[in-house]
Amino acid sequence: LKPVSATNMAAKPAKGIFDRGHGRNRLFDNITETIGNTPCVKLNDRMAPKGRTIYVKLEYFNPLGSVKDRLAIGIVEQAEKEGRLKPGDTLVEATSGNTGIGLAMLCAQRGYKCVLVMAEPFSVERRKLMRFLGARVILTPKSGKGTGMVEKARELAAEHGWLLCHQFETPANAKIHYDTTGQEILNDFEGTRLDYFVTGYGTGGTYAGAGKALREKRPEVKLCLAEPADAPLVASGHKMERRPDGSAEGSHPAFRPHPIQGWTPDFLAKVAEDGVKELGFDEYVPIPSGGAIEMAMMLCTTQGIFTGISGGASTWAAIEIAKKAPEGSVVLAMIADTAERYLSTPLFSQVSASMNEEESAISKSTPSYQMPDDD
Repeated sequence: LKPVSATNMAAKPAKGIFDRGHGRNRLFDNITETIGNTPCVKLNDRMAPKGRTIYVKLEYFNPLGSVKDRLAIGIVEQAEKEGRLKPGDTLVEATSGNTGIGLAMLCAQRGYKCVLVMAEPFSVERRKLMRFLGARVILTPKSGKGTGMVEKARELAAEHGWLLCHQFETPANAKIHYDTTGQEILNDFEGTRLDYFVTGYGTGGTYAGAGKALREKRPEVKLCLAEPADAPLVASGHKMERRPDGSAEGSHPAFRPHPIQGWTPDFLAKVAEDGVKELGFDEYVPIPSGGAIEMAMMLCTTQGIFTGISGGASTWAAIEIAKKAPEGSVVLAMIADTAERYLSTPLFSQVSASMNEEESAISKSTPSYQMPDDD
């Protein structure tokens, strides 16, 4: 008999894990080279409507855990290319957290100084992450909303001669998503059906950039825009008054506070406004606040996908689109970040650090190492 090799004896890899153990087939010179190439993952039938397929693009696979790592590298590389950023210089930007975390990473790696301005209501873990990366974090009062933190960043840039990143206005925002996010989607779905692309917006760069790439190469894909039901800035049709640099003059009249951090500040960013003007949208989905939180929890407990409120919001929109879509339709939604950014928010309000009754009962089912009853 012919001997059986260990290779032939090994179980055939299951579909989808054939490349485990292959590595990336390259080495990386620094952490910023790992930004992008995030996976599109299929949801199982515990969430996807029958006869429809939903994929989510998991942006928390970026090195600092969010889609805004892309924006950070786009802004910094463009400024370096144009000679506006030199060793030892200071960047300043207003942020709800994720852009600031990405910029802090870039500054740490490149040797720049970083000052970030954030409105008080955003989660404290975001402040700590930025400071841990070496950034200085300046807080602004809740009453000032997003426009207040933007104005403060503008003042600091003018006073100290720092480089203001202009994430809400810079063309580098949409460009990085056209060059990376959009191309990744096109490559991953090459030769494969894709009917709907679903995302919300903060700055609007993902929608404007990835949406443009899809319009050009896959015009059959419908672009679906989501925003908080409490803050229907796009749906209102109200046009923002703008300064010469494109920044908003003030708050949008349709804005109301909502829990989807990173989405829809109290003004419509120029990048978002320009993207909607250029591309339009084929479907529009308002997101109820409770629905975004519920969906984020469902993603964790039924899919093992550990995302925050904005990821829940995108998935809510994707499921609503899928419910109305023809049978066989394929939907792709953006998952912007990780649930770890939301530990101090309503998303985790029902999660206790102590054992509940069920956990205590499991512990007491064997005799050793019992916690005191008051714990």
